[in-house]
Amino acid sequence: MKSESALIVDDHPVVCAAIKIVLKSEGFNEVQETSSGLEVLAMIRQHQPDLVILDLNLPGLDGLEVLARIKANNLDCRVLVFTSRDARFYQDRCLRAGAMAFVPKTNQLEQLHKAIQALRAGYTYFKALPDQFRPSNNLQLTEKQQIDQLSDRELSICVKLAQGQTNKAIAEDMHLSHKTVSTYKTRLMTKLDVGSAVRLRDFAKRNHLI
Repeated sequence: MKSESALIVDDHPVVCAAIKIVLKSEGFNEVQETSSGLEVLAMIRQHQPDLVILDLNLPGLDGLEVLARIKANNLDCRVLVFTSRDARFYQDRCLRAGAMAFVPKTNQLEQLHKAIQALRAGYTYFKALPDQFRPSNNLQLTEKQQIDQLSDRELSICVKLAQGQTNKAIAEDMHLSHKTVSTYKTRLMTKLDVGSAVRLRDFAKRNHLI
């Protein structure tokens, strides 16, 4: 079996250890790791991994922003998103951003094995969303539509704001100006029809964004 290399992007050591076991069993002999979204592009250029396993919930640049930068820089690598973020709001975004697989983090790693095997065979791996993911009432439907209207960057900033991060901290993490973050904040709060940081946090929690 040809030796293949992989890059794990996740800030949870236990999760990284579990992923590494899966990769080793699938024949990946060279496995690099980073916990920072800011380091991903440099590591892809340096190590040229055959596969990148990417979490979305990262310090600094989150996974959606990392995907956007991989695509913008025309880096040739297969990206498998392995995350606890809700598939309802993130699977299609990851697909559009260039990911080849989306696997929810669960106690079982069988899906991760299957996704890796699919990508190596030249396929993508995206699961059909089960019925329980469908909104159960009109309020949820409206709010899902509101979330779907957000751009990837607006959603990333929305999550950071809901987690309590300041505009200044977000600007530093994402290498944006304070003014740009303020503009995104105003725009996303208008789209979500929330008038305060408290209501934004409530909205995010209600929809399992945080």
